[in-house]
Amino acid sequence: MALKMMLATAVAMAARSVPYAALKPSGKSFVAQASDRMVLKPTPINPDWIISGNPQARTAEHSRGHDDASLTAIWDCTSGEFRWRFGWDETVMILEGEVHVATEDGVERTLQTGDVAFFAGGTWANWRVDDYVRKVAFLRRPFPKPLAIAYRLRNLLRNGGGTGIAA
Repeated sequence: MALKMMLATAVAMAARSVPYAALKPSGKSFVAQASDRMVLKPTPINPDWIISGNPQARTAEHSRGHDDASLTAIWDCTSGEFRWRFGWDETVMILEGEVHVATEDGVERTLQTGDVAFFAGGTWANWRVDDYVRKVAFLRRPFPKPLAIAYRLRNLLRNGGGTGIAA
């Protein structure tokens, strides 16, 4: 534990000493486009995950963070039922249609247009699409535990013990 704290402190100190100019993105800093005009490409669901029907999924990547640890995409799917493994932390907002979701811990919910939901990376959920669903997905690759501790410590130091969003 002491070693983790020392590592977290060292990483936090290093992060604070990096000049702001070095952290500025080198690529696009603003991306905007209408979600209904994005070209979605087929992204087949793993056949071993399909429970029933013939769900057809498509995806269009909207944007990607400069560190490749986050991305935003539009995803849609036709009727069918399947299991889905979330490899990254994912927040979704349903743009059209609905999906019935059942998580591993027994939570069941129908997500409809306008609903927002979060799925932790590494978890599974059953998705049942009766007709069609279209969502925007905000994905973030989870930090390894020691790095997450260092990040929280850095935020604690920057905020003087206060909390805030993405500080």
